Amino acid sequence: MKKLLLFSFLISIPLLVQAQSRDFILLKRGANQKSQIRYYPGEEITYKSKKIGYFITDVIEKIDQDYIYMTENIISPMDIEEIDIRRKDKRNGTLRAFNSLVLGAGIILISVDMINSLYHDGEVTVDKGVGITSGVLLATGLAMLPLRYKTFKHRGRNHIQIIMMRMD
Repeated sequence: MKKLLLFSFLISIPLLVQAQSRDFILLKRGANQKSQIRYYPGEEITYKSKKIGYFITDVIEKIDQDYIYMTENIISPMDIEEIDIRRKDKRNGTLRAFNSLVLGAGIILISVDMINSLYHDGEVTVDKGVGITSGVLLATGLAMLPLRYKTFKHRGRNHIQIIMMRMD
């Protein structure tokens, strides 16, 4: 038993050292942890630089003290104007799930009322209260579609930082 514990401890040491040595790019808005986004080497990033006026998608190769090395470009965090965070921000997943829930509830409510009226009355009718409620649910879901976080703009309280976690 002691040999097994010693063996597992020795195996876990290199994993812990490697886990602590990961550099990353931190997109930060204020001190709130929930609004921080991290990009690690090997991840895909879509950004717009000050020199080029359109978005570029590239893969982060490595991170240095002052520069981000990508497969097609080398850029400083100060040159980045915006970063597309649609897929990366966890809050978008929550908004997407809530939006699907509201739209689905509206569709299910009106469908169940139509099926119920068809079963009981033999014809398809919609109750006035159910129609209003499902209409409000559908309108709310459609109004919430554009509420997702799209880009992170590098200005004001928003900062792009390079975090070096190496033990050199």
